[in-house]
Amino acid sequence: EEVDAARELFELRGWLAEPGLYHRTPPPLDTPRLQTRRLTRARGPIVYEALTFESGYEPDAAEPGRDRWMSYSANRTAHAVILRHASAPRPWLVCVHGYLMGHTGFSFWIFDAIRHHRELGLNLALPVLPFHGPRREGRFSGEGFLGHDVLDTIHAEAQTIWELRRLLGWIRAQGAPSVGLHGVSLGGYNAALLAGIDPDLSCVIAGIPPVDLARLAWHHAPPPTRRLIDGAGIVRDEVAKLFRVVSPLAFAPRIPVDGRAIYAGIGDCLIPADHPRDLWEHWGRPRIAWTQSGHDPRTRAARRLVEETLRRTCSA
Repeated sequence: EEVDAARELFELRGWLAEPGLYHRTPPPLDTPRLQTRRLTRARGPIVYEALTFESGYEPDAAEPGRDRWMSYSANRTAHAVILRHASAPRPWLVCVHGYLMGHTGFSFWIFDAIRHHRELGLNLALPVLPFHGPRREGRFSGEGFLGHDVLDTIHAEAQTIWELRRLLGWIRAQGAPSVGLHGVSLGGYNAALLAGIDPDLSCVIAGIPPVDLARLAWHHAPPPTRRLIDGAGIVRDEVAKLFRVVSPLAFAPRIPVDGRAIYAGIGDCLIPADHPRDLWEHWGRPRIAWTQSGHDPRTRAARRLVEETLRRTCSA
């Protein structure tokens, strides 16, 4: 019922024809809360800042699933980790984690954050996606972001883009000469989506990215689940239409082609190779690194592509 009602609303509002209209411009992030924290590790402690702010995102008043979405209280507070140099200005890199992630130490490792901070001289921001980490609403980090409630997934994506745009506005207000974006897995999806909305990013790196959530869901659903979906009258094509408002393939990239980069694994069982291939075609065939691996963002070829892209577009 929600899918049917949402399709009618989205068509009436023109959001399916012009997906950019679905994404309202968020207000500036003027006064986030910042607290200094320390992460203990074998190689020595890391001092960083924990940034929090009230998200402010709300689905449209007429959207199905709005009341359920607004009941997720922990999700209303946005979180990010900040690593910045005392001397300013410095280029910034925003790192968007994947599904089931969102923990500080693991994010530092996945994104080579300490090395990029120290060796490339970058300031870094590592936001936490809705439903992840301290925003968890279920049993585990990420539960609810991707699930059987189609409108919850759409609202999670819309809230992610809303918060990333607020965070980017705050970063630019700090005097950043440039801002790059690197996303991994689900974060790669969001990085690719934001590349079609924000025109002022110096680079966007989409790591092992999915690009079609409906296709991905049907690919992974076991036969009993597919029969349950069919029995409920949910049609894949109708779900795919709704996801168009948060689909990277529905937005033309707004940054130059030499600022776009992709890496993916030819043996990836989570994100089939047709997803990064489709993004590569949609992006005008930019530089892409195919690795002899599965769902792994830390292969030698992937890390080399990331570092070369950052050195070329936004290193200090």
